[in-house]
Amino acid sequence: MPELRKDPVSDRWVVISSERGRRPSDFKMPSVAEENAAGAANCPFCEGSETKTPPEIKSWRKPGSLPNTPGWDIRIVSNKFPALTADGEINRTGMGVFDMMTGIGAHEVIVETPHHNEIIPDMADDHVEKILWAYKQRIIDLSGDKRFRYILVFKNYGMAAGASLTHPHSQLIATPITPRYVKMELSNSRAYFLEKERCIFCDIIRQELGAGERIVYENEYFVALTPFASRFPFEVWILPRRHEYGFEVMPDEERLLLAQCLKDILNRLRLCLNDPPYNYVLHTAPNPMVRPGKPDYWGTIQYDFHWHIEVIPRLTKQAGFEWGSGLYINPTSPEQAAKFLRDIA
Repeated sequence: MPELRKDPVSDRWVVISSERGRRPSDFKMPSVAEENAAGAANCPFCEGSETKTPPEIKSWRKPGSLPNTPGWDIRIVSNKFPALTADGEINRTGMGVFDMMTGIGAHEVIVETPHHNEIIPDMADDHVEKILWAYKQRIIDLSGDKRFRYILVFKNYGMAAGASLTHPHSQLIATPITPRYVKMELSNSRAYFLEKERCIFCDIIRQELGAGERIVYENEYFVALTPFASRFPFEVWILPRRHEYGFEVMPDEERLLLAQCLKDILNRLRLCLNDPPYNYVLHTAPNPMVRPGKPDYWGTIQYDFHWHIEVIPRLTKQAGFEWGSGLYINPTSPEQAAKFLRDIA
């Protein structure tokens, strides 16, 4: 029988339509590898094409190599077609009941590898760790700009997930506002802490580890699970087992185990679902530079919020009901999805 389930972090309801009961083989679509078979012709992100991108902001390079030349492992550049730009100051205006502000922000691309067809599941653990290092460095650097309230790291894999270039890359956008969905998580996490003096994410992790049925992977520092109220089939969240409110405060010694966890989950999705398109997003605490201005709002954030990565395979489409109601219909229960992913050898 279908169920309505409520996510305690976002207060969002979803429909788990168990009668549809879709298995991995029911999601028919070409693999992203097949989609990318055209190759690397004229790719601006491949090694040797450094002049085709804006100048690099930061990189992980081989000793002796120079900026904007070959010899890099990770390369970070400004997006050539940015959603927001860093020039200017924030100007807030109104037009009757409508609010506006200048489109100030930052939009960067993290080129994950010099090799066109090397995806994260096939990379060495220490190379994936370098990608995570790049995320941390950019969050720290951009947090020094008080114009930016939030810094969102995300990855689009495959055209169905919004990727316009096939070379492996992630993106980062810094915004002068806190995005609505992130703000819902922040507000509900704070309300839970003020009532119970505990982190809601820590409570979820303890409960899920005890039950086990939605756990997909765990190691010493991280756990990956299918959320109780999953919006999408085979949605997976990766969380630190101990309380950490911000990605940038994660100790360096934990980063390799996060790389192993991320690799494992993306590989399980690839094997279970024939290399599907996906998005992942990193939800971390807002820019610490803007928190002192709102002590009542951010005063407990180091205790109440818990950073995490949400991995969302793009297996279904939103239609009229989803757009009209804000409710998601998930045809595969998180318990079924976790079992399928656990059973992948």
